[in-house]
Amino acid sequence: MTILVTGATGNIGAQVIQHLVDSGADVRALVRDPATAKIPAGVAVATGEFLDVDSLRSAFEGVSTLFLLNAVVPDEFTQALIALNVARSAGIDRIVYLSVIHPDIYVNVPHFAGKFGVERMIERMAFPATILRPAYFIQNDLTIKDAITDYGVYPMPVGTKGLAMIDVRDIAEIAALELLRREQSEQPLPLNRINLVGPETLTGPEIAAIWTDVLGRPIHYGGSDTQAFEQNLRQFMPAWMAYDMRLMGERFLTDGMLPEGGDVKRLETLLGRPLRSYRSFASETAASA
Repeated sequence: MTILVTGATGNIGAQVIQHLVDSGADVRALVRDPATAKIPAGVAVATGEFLDVDSLRSAFEGVSTLFLLNAVVPDEFTQALIALNVARSAGIDRIVYLSVIHPDIYVNVPHFAGKFGVERMIERMAFPATILRPAYFIQNDLTIKDAITDYGVYPMPVGTKGLAMIDVRDIAEIAALELLRREQSEQPLPLNRINLVGPETLTGPEIAAIWTDVLGRPIHYGGSDTQAFEQNLRQFMPAWMAYDMRLMGERFLTDGMLPEGGDVKRLETLLGRPLRSYRSFASETAASA
């Protein structure tokens, strides 16, 4: 049978595909433009997108397990609901969905609320599924590398509650393991949720201190001004998305993004190794600069 990966050309999707290929799985990638997509040899390519229902019907034909990853776009919720309905019609009964941690807490943040709605649909439709709930992606901080190295400021609005930041490489590996677990099971497995977190929960000042150690010069935390954060984001993303990110940052400040008891141990048992740390990411980033 076949595992279909959506979001196949993105950072996480591409890594998921590689893990699945390395395991010997039969993999199909959903892409918009096969001519520009870099897909490993041996992976079947289906051309389509979420709002093109006919293309989804074709892509989902013969698929046993679906990795559902939706980009943060204005119609993300609609895209996911269409995909789930087409999956149901195609007889797909094994799903891994990439959601987000605490979507029931960050209720005013658009892309969190959308993912929570998708989770509810998965549950109401009684899909056998794994819902992966990742915390803040460590690699998001690649977008602010210049602010750190050139201006000595860590500008993300992390706050002092703390975020359980996770490396995207760990996210992709866990997603692949869950896809294989469901694909290889004789019967569809029951619904479960997994929080994807890093090995430690870090505050803004603690992250700045890590960069100070790694770079050998003072890096200051300056991320509490969410209005300035939004204005900076508007330089390279649409206004609606910058506002969405600002709302998320404000919830970082008031609520944090904290793991639940046993999350770290559960993930390290699943991976069979320690989770990657933020310090490792910072060291790798500094070395490659």
